[in-house]
Amino acid sequence: LFTLPVTVLKWLLASNLPKEVYQHLACYVPKIYCLGPNLNPQNEDLLAPLLLQSPLEWYLCGEEPSVGLAKLEQNNQPSQLCGHVFKVGEPTYSCRYSALKTSGSDPLANMTEEMIARTYNVFSIILKYAVDMLTWDKEDELPEGLEPPNTSRQTKPLRVQVMHSSVVAHQCFALKALTWLGQIIRYSDALRRILCQVGLQRGPEGENSSLVDTLMLCDSKMWKGARNVYHQLFMSSLLMDSKYKKLFAIQFAKNYERLQSDYVKDDHDREFSITDLSVQMFTVPSLARMLITEENLMTTIIRTFVDHLRHRDLQGRFQFERYTAQQAFKFRRVQSLIGDLKYVLISRPTEWTDQLREKYLEGFDAFLELLKCMQGMDPVVRQVGQHIEMEPEWEAAFTLQMKLTHIISMMQEWCASDERVLIEAYKKCLSALTHCHSGFTDGEQPITLSMCGHSVETIRYCVSQEKVSIHLPVSRLLAGLHALLSTTEVAYRFPVQLPLSELSPPMLIEHPLRCLVLCAQVHAGMWRRNGFSLVNQIYYYHNVKCRVEMFDKDLIMLQAGASMMDPNHFLMIVLSRFELYHIFSSADCRKRYSRENAHKDVVQQNNTLTEEMLHLVIMIVGERYTAGVGQVESSDETRREIVHQLCIRPMAHSELVKALPENENKETGMERVIDSVALFKKPGVTGRGLYKLRPDCAKMFNLYFHHYSRADQSKAEEAQRRIKRQNGEDSVLPPPVLPRFCPLFASLVNILQCDVLLGILGAVLQWAMEPSGGHWSESMLQRVLHLIGMGLVEEQQHLIGSADDNDTNFNFTLKISRPGEAPANTPSILALLETLQNAPHLEVHKDMIRWILKTVANIKTTRECTASAPPSDSSGHSQEETVRDKDKAERKRKAEMARLRREKIMAQMSEMQRHFINENKELFQQSLEELDPSTSSTLDSCDSALVCVGPRRWRAGGSERRQMVTCILCQEEQEIRTDGKAMVLAAFVQRSTVMSKNRKRPPHNPDKYDPLFMHPDLSFGTHTGSCGHIMHSHCWQRYFEAVQAKEQRRQQRLRVHTSYDVENGEFLCPLCECLSNTVIPLLCTSLTCFSEQPDLSQWLSITSQQMKALLSAHRKAADAEGVDAMDGVNDCPPPDDFKLDYTPKNPYSSTIKEMLTTFGTATYKVGLKVHPNEQDPRVPIMCWGSCAYTIQCIERLLVDEEKPLFGSLPCRQDDCLSSLTRFGSACWTVSSHTTVQNHFIRLLAALVPDPRVENTPCILDIDMFHLLVSLVLSHPAILCLDSSGLSADAAQLHFLHLVTVAHIVQILLTSVPEEMQMEQEGGGAEREEEENVCMLYNTLRTHLGSGLHEVSSGWHLWHCVKAGILPYLRAAALFFHYLNGAPAPPELHSAGEWEALCGYLCLPSNLLQLYYNNQELMEPLLQRWCSHPGVLQGLQSSVALIRESNHLIELPGDYSALINQASSFTCPKSGGDKSRAPTLCLVCGAMLCSQSYCCQTELEGEDVGACTAHTFACGAGVGIFLRVRESQVLFLAGKTKGCFYAPPYLDDYGETDQGLRRGNPLHLCQERYRKVQKLWRQHSITEEIGHAQEANQTLVGIDWQHL
Repeated sequence: LFTLPVTVLKWLLASNLPKEVYQHLACYVPKIYCLGPNLNPQNEDLLAPLLLQSPLEWYLCGEEPSVGLAKLEQNNQPSQLCGHVFKVGEPTYSCRYSALKTSGSDPLANMTEEMIARTYNVFSIILKYAVDMLTWDKEDELPEGLEPPNTSRQTKPLRVQVMHSSVVAHQCFALKALTWLGQIIRYSDALRRILCQVGLQRGPEGENSSLVDTLMLCDSKMWKGARNVYHQLFMSSLLMDSKYKKLFAIQFAKNYERLQSDYVKDDHDREFSITDLSVQMFTVPSLARMLITEENLMTTIIRTFVDHLRHRDLQGRFQFERYTAQQAFKFRRVQSLIGDLKYVLISRPTEWTDQLREKYLEGFDAFLELLKCMQGMDPVVRQVGQHIEMEPEWEAAFTLQMKLTHIISMMQEWCASDERVLIEAYKKCLSALTHCHSGFTDGEQPITLSMCGHSVETIRYCVSQEKVSIHLPVSRLLAGLHALLSTTEVAYRFPVQLPLSELSPPMLIEHPLRCLVLCAQVHAGMWRRNGFSLVNQIYYYHNVKCRVEMFDKDLIMLQAGASMMDPNHFLMIVLSRFELYHIFSSADCRKRYSRENAHKDVVQQNNTLTEEMLHLVIMIVGERYTAGVGQVESSDETRREIVHQLCIRPMAHSELVKALPENENKETGMERVIDSVALFKKPGVTGRGLYKLRPDCAKMFNLYFHHYSRADQSKAEEAQRRIKRQNGEDSVLPPPVLPRFCPLFASLVNILQCDVLLGILGAVLQWAMEPSGGHWSESMLQRVLHLIGMGLVEEQQHLIGSADDNDTNFNFTLKISRPGEAPANTPSILALLETLQNAPHLEVHKDMIRWILKTVANIKTTRECTASAPPSDSSGHSQEETVRDKDKAERKRKAEMARLRREKIMAQMSEMQRHFINENKELFQQSLEELDPSTSSTLDSCDSALVCVGPRRWRAGGSERRQMVTCILCQEEQEIRTDGKAMVLAAFVQRSTVMSKNRKRPPHNPDKYDPLFMHPDLSFGTHTGSCGHIMHSHCWQRYFEAVQAKEQRRQQRLRVHTSYDVENGEFLCPLCECLSNTVIPLLCTSLTCFSEQPDLSQWLSITSQQMKALLSAHRKAADAEGVDAMDGVNDCPPPDDFKLDYTPKNPYSSTIKEMLTTFGTATYKVGLKVHPNEQDPRVPIMCWGSCAYTIQCIERLLVDEEKPLFGSLPCRQDDCLSSLTRFGSACWTVSSHTTVQNHFIRLLAALVPDPRVENTPCILDIDMFHLLVSLVLSHPAILCLDSSGLSADAAQLHFLHLVTVAHIVQILLTSVPEEMQMEQEGGGAEREEEENVCMLYNTLRTHLGSGLHEVSSGWHLWHCVKAGILPYLRAAALFFHYLNGAPAPPELHSAGEWEALCGYLCLPSNLLQLYYNNQELMEPLLQRWCSHPGVLQGLQSSVALIRESNHLIELPGDYSALINQASSFTCPKSGGDKSRAPTLCLVCGAMLCSQSYCCQTELEGEDVGACTAHTFACGAGVGIFLRVRESQVLFLAGKTKGCFYAPPYLDDYGETDQGLRRGNPLHLCQERYRKVQKLWRQHSITEEIGHAQEANQTLVGIDWQHL
C-alpha cells in the first residue's frame, strides 16, 4: 500500500533512483489511468497528483512541497521575458503582463548542492520517461523498467489488449508529467535552468541525441494534444532563457531541413507543428545573424525551399502545369519556408563581419538559383485562329512571386547596407542574367534598322509570334541593384570594381521590353484568344501587390539600358518590338494613310500600339521618383503616389493604404507624409473620414502617371479639369516639373530631343492635320502634345539651372523649329502646331497647343535675354508676366460677362413667377388658408381655448373638412366617407419590448392569456407602424394576391427566403418597398351632437345602474339553461332610455367592415402569436392595446429627441396614429357587442370597484394609459344602447378624470423615495398643490397603515406626482388629439408646458382638485382601491412608475475593452471552452456564444442559434447584437431575417473596421450609437433589415437562425 513518507524515504536512500521511480510508475499509472470501461476523469485528476506528483515534489524539495516551493519563489529572480501566451481573439495592442525586470547573477546560486542534485535527478528521469512514452511506437510492449509487476500468464491476444491500455495510460501520464514540469519551473528560474540543461544534454548516441532533439524530430508522428503540451513546455523553459534559447536555436537550425520536410508531409496545421516556433528564434536579430554565419541558415532555408518544388521544364524552370489539389496543398505548406526567410532578413545588419558577408553572399547565390528557376517560367504564345482550349495554370507562379516580393526587396536592402556586398551581388546577378540569356536564343536572326539617318543592329523578334514570359525576377533584381549603385554612389566611387563596361544594354532591355510590349498588345486586343489567364497575369503585373518587383523594375531596367545607349538606337529597337517600325521608318510615313487601305482591325491595333509606345517613352523620361533614378527620397515617392490617388477623388485612409505598396512590416510610410499633401475631413453620422488633396499639390499632377489604370486616368483627368474650371483657370493639364535625374541616368533626357522621336512626333502631327477617319486617335495626339510639353518643361528647367554653368546643350525649341531637309522639306513641328491651333476638329486639344506655343515664346525670350545680358535674369520673367497678365485680364472679362448673363436670366425667371401668382390668385389664397389653421374661421365655435376632450372640446365647424386621398396603385382620387369605398394604409404590426421594464417575465401561454389589463412594466406590447402610403382596399387585395401567386411560383423554382414572408401575410409596400404585414382602414372623425351634460356623480350613478342592468342581462343569457347562479341579480331593471336588446345599425360600408376585420385579426394574430380567429373576444382588446402602446412609444421618442409634442412628427407617423385611434374607436362595430360590453364592465370595475365583477386586478397592476384608451374605445358599445342624449364627450372626460386620479394614487403608492433631499420651497405658486398632495398622501397612509413611510415634504410629493404623470398626460393629449381631431394649441408646438397640457386636456393645473372637488365621491373609491389585497403585496415589490426611457447598454469608449471582455468569455454549454463568435446583446448586455452548435436550442420545433433564441426572450423576436470579433452590428428579426450594420466604433480616420482586418485602435462614436438606438426605439429594425435584404440579395441566403 502506498504511503508518501515511505516512498520518498526509499527514493532518497536509493542507489538506483531511475529504477525505483520507474517501478513506482509501473505500479500506479495503469491503476489510475485504466480503471476499466467507465472512465472517471475526476478520479484521475484527484489520484494522479496524490500518488504520482506529490512524491516527486517531496523528493525535489526535501520537505513539505508547499513550504519548499514558496521558499524557491521568494528567492527567485524572474526572467526578462514575461512568457505570456496570447489566447485566441485576445487583442495584441499591448501585452498587459510585460513589465521588464532585469536579472543579474546566476539563478543557481541560491540553491543548495543537494537540492540541485535532486532536481537534476527528478527532471532527467521524468523528462526521459515522458519523451520515451510520447515517441514510443510499439503498441504491445512497454519500455524497459515499466513492465507491470508479476503479470499472470495469459493467452496472447488478451495480453496485447492489456498492454495496449497500459501504453495509453503511460502516455496520458507522460502528458501530465510534462504539464507538471511546466508548472514546477514557474516557481524558480533555477529550476528552469536545470530543466533546460537536462533537455539539451547530449545522449550516448552523439549528434541529435538529446531529449529535445528526440521530441523535435518525432514531432510529426505525435498527436495534436501531445504536440501542444511539449511546445508549451519549450516555450516556458527553453525560450524564456536567453542562453538556452541560443543553444536550442542552433539545434533547430541544424535539423531545419528535416523538420520542414516532416511538416510538408504532415497533415496538421502549422500552429501544431514544431516549425511554428521558428518565429520565436529567427526574429531575434542577434540569433538570426549568428545562425546565418555559424549554421548557414539562409542557404539552408532557400535550398530546402527549392528542393520541394521539383516540377521543372527542360530549361530547369519551375513548371506548375495542371495544379492538383494535393500539389496546391503541399505548395501552401512549402510557402511557410518563405516566412522563415522573411524573419531572418527582417532586421538589416548595422555592422558587417567578413564571415557574415561570405555567408550572406552564399545565401544570395542560392537565392539567384531560385530566381533562375523562375526566370521565364509560364511562357505564353499568342493564339491565332481559334481560342485556347484549356486555361493554363498561372496562379501558382504569381503566388510564388507575391510571397517572394518582400524577400527580394529585403535582399536589396541588405545589399545596400554594405558596399562590398553590393558590388559582389551586382556581379553575381549580372552573370546569372547573362547565363539566362545565353539559354534563350530562340533562333533570333540579326537585322539592321535605320531611320532618320541612324542605324542599329538588333535581332528579329516578334512578341506576337514567339514565346514570351511575364516572370523575369533576375532582370528585375539586377534593375534594383543598378538603382542602388546610383543611390549609394558606389557607381561613381568604385567604377573600376564594377563591370559596367561589360554591360550589353540591348541585352538588359530585351526581356523587360518584351514584357511591356505584351501588355500593350493585350490592351490592343491582339491576345483575346488566349483567354482570361493572360488577362489576370497582366492585371497582377500592374497590381499594387506585385508591381514594386515587376512593372516598376522593368521600367527601371529600360531606363538603365536607355541611359547607356544612343537614344535613337534605343527608340528604333522599341519601335521594332512594338511592331511599328515599318510604319514610322517608311520615307513617306507622314502621308501614311492617304493611300494605305489596311484592314480596319489592324489600323485600330496599330493606333493602340502607337499610343502605348508613346506612353512608354513618357514613362521612361518622366518617371524619376525612384531613389537612384531621380534625385529623390523614398518619402517623395510615397508623397507622389498619394497625390495621384487623391487627384482621382478624396479618399478614405483605408482606400489610400490599399493603393500603396506595403513593405515587409505591412507599412506604407503614408503616415509620415500624408499631412504635407492632404487635409483630413471628419465623417458625419454616416460615411467615413476623407483625405482631400491640398490645392497647392495639384501642380504635381501628371496625367500619364505610371501607376494609373485606364479608368483611373480618365477619372483623374476629368476631376482635375473640373477643379481648374471651378477656380476660373485654364483647364490645360501641362506636364509637371520633375526632379533632376541622378548622374547615372542623366542621359535619358536626350531621348526627348533625338531625331527618331522628333520624326515620330512630326508624323503624328502631320496625320492630325486631317480629321481622323480612324487613321490616328485623339489620345495618340494627346500623348504627342504631352511629350512636346515635357521637352519644353525640361528645357525651362535646364535654363534656370544653367544660369550658373552655361551648359545649355538641351535645346528642344531649336529642334522643333527646324523644318525637314530636302527633298521632302517637311514642315517643322512648331509650324505644324501653329497650323493645328486653328483646326476645327481639334477643339479639345486647343488649350494644350496654345500652352505649348506660349511656352515656346517664353523660352525664346529667355534665351535671347540671357544671350544679350547674361547677368540679368529678370527680363525673361517680365515677358512671362506680361503674357500672364494678359491671360488674367481675358479671364476676368469672361467671368464678368458670365455674371451679367446669369443675373439677366434670374430677373426674367422671377418676373414670370410673379405673373403666374397674380393670374392664379384665388388658388394661392385657398391653399394658404388650408396651411394655417389659425386663420380658419372654424375656431370661433370654441371658448377661445383649444380643448381636445369633454363637452367643451373643439369641433370641426358645420362644413367638416372633407378628406381627399389618392390611391398609389390606380392613381384615383377618393373621398374618405363612412359609406364609401375603403381606403387603407400599408402597416406593419410587430411585438415589442422596447418600453419593457421587466425582461425576465416569462412569455404567456397564448391560448389562455387574457390581455385586458396591461401591467405597468409593459413587458410585451404590440406596436403598429406605417410607411404612410394609401391604397384602395380592392387594389391592395389584387396586389397581395399577385404577390402570393408570384411567391408560389418562385418557391417551386428556388428554395430561398425572400425579405418578406408571404405565408405570414407580409408584403412590400408597392411604392417604397417598406415591409408591411397588414393594412389599416382610413376613417373620418365621428360627429357628435352637443347637449347638456351631467356632472361626475350623476354620470357615475347612471353608469353604475346601466352596468347592473347589463350584467344581469348577460348573466341571464349565460344561465338560460335554468341554473340560476346568483339570486338577486335578476331584479335589476334597466334605467329608462337604456335599451338592452337594441342592436345599432353598422354605419360602415361592406368594404370598410371587411378591412376593419382584416386589421383587427392581424393585430390579434401577431400580438398574441396565435392563429387568426376574427371571432375571438380578445381581438378588440389587442387593437386597443396596440393603439395605446404605439402612442406611448412615440411620446417617449419625442421626449428622447427633445422635440415638442405636436408638429414634429413625420407625416407617416402622423397618419398612422390618426388611423390607428380612429380604427380603435370603430373596431367594436365588427365584434360581438356583448363581448365588448363585457370588456367595458370589467375595465370600469377596475376603476369603480364592483362586488359583482370578480378577478379585477389591483390598482398597482394596471397601466393607466392602456386603461384609459380601452375605456374610451370600448364605451361606444354601451353608449349605443342609451337614447337619453348623453354624449360620448362627457364620458370621455369623466374617464380621463377618474383614471388620472387613480394614476396619482398609483404614483404616490410606488414612486416616493425613502430618503428625502433638502426641503426646497417652491415659492407660493404651488403651495396649494403641495398641501393637497400631503393631505391625499396622509389619507392613503390611514388606509394602508404601516405600508407607507412618512413624508413631510409637500414639495417633494408634488414633484414626484408631476414627473410621474407627465408621460401619461402627454400620451393622453396625443390620443384625444387624434381621436377627436382637435388641433393642438401653439404652446404645445414648442417644448410641452404643464399648464397648456392640462388646459388642452380640460384638467385643472392642480390635478388634486379632481379629487377634492368630488371628495365625497372619491373617498369611498380610494378606500376600495386600497382595500384590494394586491395593494399591500404590490407595495413590497413595486415597480417605480416614473417612466424613464429605455436605452441600449453603455458601451466602453475603447474597443479593446470589449475584446478583452469577449476573450475571457467562455461558452456556457461546453465546459469552459472559448467561444468562437462571442456576441453582445445591445439591449440587455448579455454575452452569447453565437454561430456554434454547442449553444443551439430548440424554438418552436426548430434548432436555432443562441442569438435567435435570445431575441425571442429579450426582444420579442427582434434583436440588436454586436459581434465582438468581427466588429459589426447584427440585426435579427424572427428566424429568417437579418442583416449586418455598420458598428458604432471608428478608428482615428473615421472608418469602421468590420472584420477587424486593419487592426487600428477603435473608439466609440456616440452619434452613430445614438443612430442605432433611434432605429431601435422607432421599431425600424425590421424595416432596416427588409431594405438591406432587398438591396443585397446575398443577405437573403444566409441562415440567420443559426447565428
